[in-house]
Amino acid sequence: MTLFGLDTVRVSELAAGVRSDLTDGDDRATASEVFARAAWSGIAEPGDGTAGLLVSSLGASVALSAILESWSPVRIGSLMRDALGTEAGGPGVVFSAGSTSDIPEQDADSSTELEQALDSGLQRWRPRLNSGDVIRSLQQAARMRASLLLATDALWPHSLNDLEQHAPLALWWRGVPGALAALTNSISLVGARAATGYGEHIAMEASAGLVDRGFAVVSGAAYGIDGMAHRAALASDGITVAFLAGGVDRFYPSGHDSLLTRIVASGAVVSELPCGAAPTKWRFLQRNRLIAAASAATVVLEAGWRSGSLNTAGHASALGRPLGAVPGPITSPTSAGCHRLIREFAAVCVTNPTEMAELVGEPSIQVPLDFPDTDAGPGPRPRTSEQVRVFDALSGRSPRTVADLSRRAGLSNAAVRGALGGLDLDGAAEERQAGWVRRL
Repeated sequence: MTLFGLDTVRVSELAAGVRSDLTDGDDRATASEVFARAAWSGIAEPGDGTAGLLVSSLGASVALSAILESWSPVRIGSLMRDALGTEAGGPGVVFSAGSTSDIPEQDADSSTELEQALDSGLQRWRPRLNSGDVIRSLQQAARMRASLLLATDALWPHSLNDLEQHAPLALWWRGVPGALAALTNSISLVGARAATGYGEHIAMEASAGLVDRGFAVVSGAAYGIDGMAHRAALASDGITVAFLAGGVDRFYPSGHDSLLTRIVASGAVVSELPCGAAPTKWRFLQRNRLIAAASAATVVLEAGWRSGSLNTAGHASALGRPLGAVPGPITSPTSAGCHRLIREFAAVCVTNPTEMAELVGEPSIQVPLDFPDTDAGPGPRPRTSEQVRVFDALSGRSPRTVADLSRRAGLSNAAVRGALGGLDLDGAAEERQAGWVRRL
């Protein structure tokens, strides 16, 4: 008997390597569901709303079978509508074409809209269908003692469900179970990578002070503010959780290898990407939504006008999470982003751990934020999300074909061609005889 083209015994062995409950005969997570979720974590890019809606409505196993057996978008869409119990999608169901930007909701045409979204999704996912990649990621996870967390598990951070169809399909993690449980009473501390001495001092005091008040500290393990927040929490014998933009087997940045190893020993390192997955610019931006959603409040400690931490602040605001910002010297460009949050986007001005702790439990102000995520690079026009993903997939030395870029970026061939056209116009990419290359 086979499952997803593999012997069922083999599937069970692979699943048991990342799920200790399966060795005890626990029925909470079947081997097929574990394997399918592990596969989906590598097939779909983080935040792919179409994949999220498909998996949540049909289940990971059926959804994986649908693409393995080349079901048509019409057939899949019909099953999804039946599973959702709504007519033609129904009110409140929004279909997304693979990013955090939702397709506008329609009534009469929602059936066609769903099928179009599924057709686009199938073009993104099928190039990544490779059982060998799933097997290798599961084997590597077992070697690293990483576990796969499902939304049905008791340790699952239920606050992530606020992301709806953009919630992670599964979470890979290493660490102690108590750290995941502590996320219900956590505050995320984020800020600039190129932090000043002032910013690092504030991060150290904030993290230590919040730990003393019983909070867990959440951040992204980057250089600068993130790293200092994690280190101060560990120094105060507190719990800290790091969300990564790549696999939990390959710590990034490499300079924080020892820090992340210490976090694993007493906290947790979490990612929605399988072992072996490389961090990219797009994945960092998507990782930020997990930092904002997993914690009860977000505080930006130091940030420039175009800092990536403002992207995290935007996610927190969109989710209705309390948002705080620490002011800095008005002459310092590394605090310009914090001042912007306070002045233009109703962030609460906080200056010490006590004020940061007061953010939790207070009514949140939902203000839409529209920040540029990071420096868009060359050219006067900001890059689209698809252009960002294709640019990440390009190499500066080895030409890559459209099909190869499609697989690496998780986009359809048509979307890759469109993104390459824009990058070519901006001078960021060029086509050679053997394929496309990045222009540095």
